[in-house]
Amino acid sequence: MVVTASEAHRAIDAVWRIESARVIAGLARLVRDVGLAEELAQDALLAAVEQWPVEGVPRNPGAWLMATGKRRAIDFIRREQNLRKKVEILGQELDPLGAVPEVEEAPEIDDDLLRLVFVSCHPVLSTEARVALTLRLLGGLSTDEIARAFLASESTIAQRIVRAKKTLAKAEVPFEVPAREEWPARLSSVLEVVYLVFNEGYSATAGDDWLRPALCNEALRLGRVLAGLMPKEPEVHGLVALMEIQASRTAARVGPDGRPVLLLDQDRGRWDQLLIRRGLAALARAEELDGAEGTYALQAAIAACHGRAGTSEATDWARIADLYDTLGKVTPSPVVELNRAVAVSMAHGPAAGLELVDDLMSEPTLKSYHLLPSVRGDFLMKLGRLEEARGEFERAASLTRNARERTLLLERAAACG
Repeated sequence: MVVTASEAHRAIDAVWRIESARVIAGLARLVRDVGLAEELAQDALLAAVEQWPVEGVPRNPGAWLMATGKRRAIDFIRREQNLRKKVEILGQELDPLGAVPEVEEAPEIDDDLLRLVFVSCHPVLSTEARVALTLRLLGGLSTDEIARAFLASESTIAQRIVRAKKTLAKAEVPFEVPAREEWPARLSSVLEVVYLVFNEGYSATAGDDWLRPALCNEALRLGRVLAGLMPKEPEVHGLVALMEIQASRTAARVGPDGRPVLLLDQDRGRWDQLLIRRGLAALARAEELDGAEGTYALQAAIAACHGRAGTSEATDWARIADLYDTLGKVTPSPVVELNRAVAVSMAHGPAAGLELVDDLMSEPTLKSYHLLPSVRGDFLMKLGRLEEARGEFERAASLTRNARERTLLLERAAACG
């Protein structure tokens, strides 16, 4: 399809954002090296930048990128094979009786993307490095987006990703599936990555869109595959439950004009009841496996309170506040405390919520977190302190990187007079 140069570049950006993880994963399976796979994928991207504005956007852009990357991978493999043959000949000359021991292959995970997650979550890396690297490769997230997910600076995340790649290369970590008994050791990182990818799709940190459904769908698919691979791991079912129930609200979270619709304002008749039922079944499975107080199971239980309520008024906010209290003890986090403040305000009034939020104002990790002033502005607005509320909404709007969310926050500021 022939297009203008600007249209071609927009297409390249969109396709790369959607397909990069799948391309990298497919190439990594061929060359068995994550860093090299990313380089080959970048080469394919560069070829698209050079060719598409001249030749037009191909009918299947993702397949074009994969095919181009594979051609470069095959060239690399051929060079490596030629080199290996020369080394083998030299080795035979030095030791004609030498033999290469057979290596038993690890069990296969029949999914390139999930295989990439397990490989990138190698124990040689710290937990933070595993998650940052895999988000970069799998989610196609920018360094800035990952930094906001971690509530860390962009430079910190950039350094973390670079060090992770160097560590994998130095340790000569191959692209291979770990033995099944090694899966549990990597599971927490794998689950964290999958959920952060889902979150980026559920509430995009930057850009013009409130939602990125492709990321949500991919994370949910990976979670379901994991549940099949590890059916006795309660936290896997807890994560699937959480994603299923949250995904059920997708159609109601955006208005006809693309603007965000907040939870309490959503038309619950548009929630997907099939996804809710699937989520509740996954939560029940997690609880059957004694995982009721797992991090994801607790969050799923909170989501279930919303999913079971026919209206916002029927929501059991007291139970939600109690669940957040338990979650804060299991996984201490200022973000959890902020969410607990919202639940407390709904159960016991905005003054009670404001008291909790004010205690978080000096929390350094929330300094640039736009939801803190947004929540505080909401409480102040309900208490009739409109001038203060307007200032908080304006501050929140200045901190968010999402255009849709910024518009919503500025409208709320204007509503304060």
